[in-house]
Amino acid sequence: MTTVRNSRALITGAASGIGRLLALRLAESGAGLVLWDIDQAGLEQAQAELAAAGHSADTYICDLTDRQEIAAAATQTLEESGPIDILVNNAGIVSGKALLDLSDEEIERTFQVNTLALFWTVRAFLPSMLEQGRGHVVTIASAAGLAGAPKLTDYCSSKFAAFGFDESLRLELEKLGSNVKTTIVCPFYIDTGMFDGVKTRFSWLLPILKPEAVVGRIIRAIKKDRRRLVMPWFIYSSWLSRLMPVAWYDALMDFFGITRSMDEFHGGGD
Repeated sequence: MTTVRNSRALITGAASGIGRLLALRLAESGAGLVLWDIDQAGLEQAQAELAAAGHSADTYICDLTDRQEIAAAATQTLEESGPIDILVNNAGIVSGKALLDLSDEEIERTFQVNTLALFWTVRAFLPSMLEQGRGHVVTIASAAGLAGAPKLTDYCSSKFAAFGFDESLRLELEKLGSNVKTTIVCPFYIDTGMFDGVKTRFSWLLPILKPEAVVGRIIRAIKKDRRRLVMPWFIYSSWLSRLMPVAWYDALMDFFGITRSMDEFHGGGD
């Protein structure tokens, strides 16, 4: 079981949305905080919100599209804040465009933030976790990493990769006999503003998730060392549906409204 109290947790993308709420809830559980984001004003607001609740946090400006900047921020974090016990790779971006409408730069940025940054942050902080004999790496992926959807080719691809990253890392750590744990989080759309305009056909099966409920479940998953958190439970059916012929699978995705969920998308914020 991962002990949150008196641990040191680093959250990427902590200036807003799920990252900001995670910071507050982890602080309430007794964790020391290190917050990374490219948004300096947002980080300052998050720090002020934490201070008003009686908590503190070390903050670092970091552009996750820049591997050298990640390395520099990690070095500074380790020197000034100390080893990280819980690494939450939360930062993510979405374009919400059809493949032919995406620019080369948008595609590359999606993968830099949603996928490649996982490699650079884990490579930076995992050695100290292994040395300490404990640690927890949390990857905030998406249900879009389990099933594709129109207007999400770059996003889904990056989250499919994040799922594979976590799975391979988990098996590597188990083979080493390490006590470092991993958790992959795959939620359906969350009502944070990032996916403003998305629709769900059957809200009782596939609800647009509330941030507070999502964060609560993530923290419980960390504490209980859950290897995989999928929200809502209906998403688990995506594995079974893969056994169907492709035409049946596609028809099922259309029936449940997945293929039309991004038709009125106008989000992209945090």
